[in-house]
Amino acid sequence: MVKEPVEKRIDINSEIHAKNDGQKHKGIDLKTVNLKEVNTKEKTYVDDIDRSIYDFRFEEKDFFRVEGGLTPEIVKQISKEKNDPEWMKEFRLKSLNIYNKMPVPDWGPSIDELNMDNIVTYVRPNTDMKGDWSEVPDDIKITFERLGIPEAERTSLAGVGAQFDSELVYHSVKEEVAAMGVIYTDFESSLHGKYADMVKKYFMKLITPGDHKFAALHGAVWSGGSFVYVPPGVNVDIPLQSYFRLNAPGAGQFEHTLIIVDEGAYLHFIEGCSAPKYNVANLHAGAVEIFVKKNARVRYSTIENWSKNMYNLNTKRAIVEEGGAIEWVSGSFGSKVSYLYPMSILNGSGAKAEFTGVTFAGEGQNLDTGAKILHNAPNTSSFINIRSISKSGGINTYRSSVVIAKHAKNSKSAVSCQSLMLDNISRSDTIPAMDIRTKDADVGHEASIGRISDDSIFYLMSRGLSEEDAKALIVSGFADNVSKELPLEYAVEMNNLIRLEMIGSIG
Repeated sequence: MVKEPVEKRIDINSEIHAKNDGQKHKGIDLKTVNLKEVNTKEKTYVDDIDRSIYDFRFEEKDFFRVEGGLTPEIVKQISKEKNDPEWMKEFRLKSLNIYNKMPVPDWGPSIDELNMDNIVTYVRPNTDMKGDWSEVPDDIKITFERLGIPEAERTSLAGVGAQFDSELVYHSVKEEVAAMGVIYTDFESSLHGKYADMVKKYFMKLITPGDHKFAALHGAVWSGGSFVYVPPGVNVDIPLQSYFRLNAPGAGQFEHTLIIVDEGAYLHFIEGCSAPKYNVANLHAGAVEIFVKKNARVRYSTIENWSKNMYNLNTKRAIVEEGGAIEWVSGSFGSKVSYLYPMSILNGSGAKAEFTGVTFAGEGQNLDTGAKILHNAPNTSSFINIRSISKSGGINTYRSSVVIAKHAKNSKSAVSCQSLMLDNISRSDTIPAMDIRTKDADVGHEASIGRISDDSIFYLMSRGLSEEDAKALIVSGFADNVSKELPLEYAVEMNNLIRLEMIGSIG
């Protein structure tokens, strides 16, 4: 049975969910939703907001940079710097050849201002990777301490990888997690250790250089990232996290994350991203490959706060075997342009996929995001739940693809896309694609759009909130589909990001 799409208006009154976390996190008091306690003299323009927790930078002292552009010589130089095995060097050069032959995508937001001749594809910080936080150089250490990484590791994480520009500068995993046989290491080390054959077997098999131009670019110049392997039957109850910080102006970051969760195992992996703002373009074209074995489960959570000069052209993909499950939880708040569509391939009977996401597009931002699901086996199920928020002329485009193969009988898929417009100059588009090749499927799609009602604002203002506080509270409630799926520390951070954006929506 195929259900027709439904268009409806959002009842914003039902989206008001007052929360009161009042948590101390990352060196500042994030009372992001207890809005009565916020100083009433807050600034009313985005440019005036103190974003210092994210928008700070350090001078590149004794850093190594390749020249801008993309040539065989540069790729060979990167390979030499990385101490690649011979097969990886050949893989990079083949990927470069594919990149040069493929066209630039022209179906999404314009990326004409991204000139690869000006992008530096490899920047090595002035340190090698450390396993002891005290040994990290002070300038890099200060960066991650301001972002709260050491504190998060101590209180809520089983392991941490911290990447600065093109290289990991810190990597650690708790002894009790390693004792269970869990492998969590930097990607370069995995190419030479006891898991080198496994890495070679899986590397860029889900995301191939021929998929699109920026997948080929990634194959040519990737650097950094993590390799995770969870043995059969092992549950990693405490999350692992990788945090990616791009500090260099005019540079690209191309980390590769490879996760293999074996039969009956469980993993929650968290990815965090940020960068200071420059007046030149930066590029992020990382890749995430996740292999979910029989009856295994993976949750992959992302909070992205890239600066608004960033082109975020990231690729994420998971393949799920019989009885397995993949959950994507995504919050996107930064970048000038985004192309981001995590894909789930349900390749075994009973496999499941769920994508929960929120995007926030402000002035000068064009975010083209969504999800892809391929039902390639019977009795599979998927659910996509997207919220988008647009203000100050920002553009949000929801783009999805749900494919149910002819042999994927008794499969179910549901898609819900809700958009919130905060003014008359912003835009939100929904472009769903559904390719259903069997009659024995249950498919539904729902899209809705709305604005904050004056009644809701008046009600909250009558309870003592300012107009901007009232709007911020409503938007936080609208985005709670993501925040309630995150660990507390990250939910508070996400609400803080919303607040930083929302304060500037008046005036």
